[in-house]
Amino acid sequence: MMIGYARVSTNEQNLDLQIIALNNAGCEKLFTDKITGSKAKRPGLDELKNIIRPEDQVVVWRLDRLGRSLRDLIDLINYFQERNVGFQSIHDKIDTSSPVGQFTFHIFAAVAQFERDIIRVRTIARLEAARARGRIGGRPKGLCTEAKNKVLAAETLYKERKLSVFEICSQLGISKPTLYNYLRLRGIKVGRK
Repeated sequence: MMIGYARVSTNEQNLDLQIIALNNAGCEKLFTDKITGSKAKRPGLDELKNIIRPEDQVVVWRLDRLGRSLRDLIDLINYFQERNVGFQSIHDKIDTSSPVGQFTFHIFAAVAQFERDIIRVRTIARLEAARARGRIGGRPKGLCTEAKNKVLAAETLYKERKLSVFEICSQLGISKPTLYNYLRLRGIKVGRK
C-alpha cells in the first residue's frame, strides 16, 4: 500500500498542494502534521510508523517535509528499510527501492541539510549586522497605547461584574485568553471561585 505523509510548519500554512500531489501519486492513506519539523513528536508521522507493513511504500512531496535534519532523514529511511518498507519523494524523484534510489536519497538529503544550514548561517549574520547598526529585531517590549487602553477597560468592566466574560471580549474585540492575560497584567486573579 502507498501511504502518504504531508507536513507544514504552522497552522497558517496549507497542506493542499502536498495532499493533491500524494493523491495523484496513488496514496491510499494519508497522514499529516501541522508542526515544525524540529519537533521530535509528530503525531501523524508516529501514527504512520505504527501502521506500516512490509512491502508498503511511504511517499512524501519533498524530503524536507519528512525529516528535520540529515540525521533524522537517514534514521527514518533506515527505519523504513528495516521493516522492508519503501520510500519515495515525489518532488525530488527519489525511490529507495533500488540502490540508485538509495544513493540519490543520500545525495539529496545532504544537499537539503546544507541548504538549511546556509539559511541559518545567513539569518544569524543578518541579525548580527542589524544589531551592529543599532537595530534590534523582534516585537517591541510592552503594550501599545491601544492595548494599554483595552487593559484598563477590561479591568474596569471585569470589576463591575455587569457583563459576562463573553460580553467583555465582544465589546473590546479581544479573545478570552487575551482578556485573562490583560487582567493578570493588572494583578487580578482570574478563574472560577
